[in-house]
Amino acid sequence: MEVKNVDHIGIAVKSIEKALPFYVDILNLTLLAIEEVESEKVKVAFLKIGDTKLELLEPTAPDSAVAAFIEKRGEGIHHVALGVDDIQGRIDELKEKGIRMIQDVPKIGAGGALVAFMHPKSTGGVLYELCEKTDAEVRE
Repeated sequence: MEVKNVDHIGIAVKSIEKALPFYVDILNLTLLAIEEVESEKVKVAFLKIGDTKLELLEPTAPDSAVAAFIEKRGEGIHHVALGVDDIQGRIDELKEKGIRMIQDVPKIGAGGALVAFMHPKSTGGVLYELCEKTDAEVRE
């Protein structure tokens, strides 16, 4: 599996509104977009940091995976997203190599990207996301 880049780093926060001043006013990062991903029960904010992005993840429901993460571990780094081409091929390859996937087929994530997560029990405790973007998304 060839990884093109670290697309983004996901950071779980209780409130995007309360977290943004640190990233925008203190770190001087550019806010690219805020959107809600209903299927994941989160609101996300993307911030530009060099050639990658930070993704702030705020739970919108108490039963979301991000809410459970914050409850168990507190706010902080949630996942690392790896940019790939042919995400389904990558999923199949990882499964052949014994990696447990949370999704066996990609789903639509923030910004319309195709995404799938590897289970942290297969990756040394790190939640990795595979992320395939369209040409329009890559240019952002």
